[in-house]
Amino acid sequence: MKLEIITSPIGAELTSIKFNSKEMLHQGSSVLDKEGKVYWKRHAPILFPIVGSLKNNITYIDGKKYEMSQHGFARDMVFDIVKISEREHIYVLKYNEDTLKMYPYKFELYISYLIDDNKLIITYKVKNVDVRPIFFGIGGHPAFIIDLKNNKYKVEFENEENNIKFYQLDAGLISYKNTYINDSLLSNKKCIEIRKDTFSHDAIIMSGLSSRKLRLYENNIEKLEFDFSGFKYLSLWSKKNAPFLCIEPWQTTADYTDSNQNFIDKKDNIKLDVGKDFECSYSIIFK
Repeated sequence: MKLEIITSPIGAELTSIKFNSKEMLHQGSSVLDKEGKVYWKRHAPILFPIVGSLKNNITYIDGKKYEMSQHGFARDMVFDIVKISEREHIYVLKYNEDTLKMYPYKFELYISYLIDDNKLIITYKVKNVDVRPIFFGIGGHPAFIIDLKNNKYKVEFENEENNIKFYQLDAGLISYKNTYINDSLLSNKKCIEIRKDTFSHDAIIMSGLSSRKLRLYENNIEKLEFDFSGFKYLSLWSKKNAPFLCIEPWQTTADYTDSNQNFIDKKDNIKLDVGKDFECSYSIIFK
């Protein structure tokens, strides 16, 4: 068994994961629908310093207004290469004039990819190099190739989930309505079937999971195991009839519909003190 990856300095993004020479990662702009339109241009973007959307794409920090688009700016920034080898890729994004216009905190964001046999470990590390505490959110967004035309897919958690909480998006913000998402998504308290209409109401966002791992099955054959230990939220997402499934570990979510738009009040935002580091990781075992 052999695992190979390709990454890009743009967003420090994974652009290819090949397992035994078979591509496992969605190939972005090269994948077109029947009308020749791109399903989704990305592969596995890094979500920083926000996950999801800000209310009206605006937040206030120290009384000043800042604008950021969905999922933040890191996915579109050029990272510096720290190390590239057959087994390990490491990148860093350091605060600069462009980031300070959108986000006034001084930081260093390290992204590393480590291959261990058939396992890929993705680690995010944030350093506070400011003279004050900084606040941020962070998450992953890898998209795995699936074929809904002929194959049946399901996500199975390692444990029965009796206290799971689902969140509903309303125009990109977390809503209190929860008019359609409920425990009926789970069969046997463990499985979510992936169908053409599974994401007709946008992403499935979850917290309160007792499981720290899930498995993706294709026709009852296990394709991968995903370990999201250390992340508060888990999201599943795709587009209608799209040939990919995103499995997304998040530390935070989008703004709530009643957000006061003050960044330090943003729910679940991580506070990092001066000179401190924050680190989290997830891993994927390919089968």
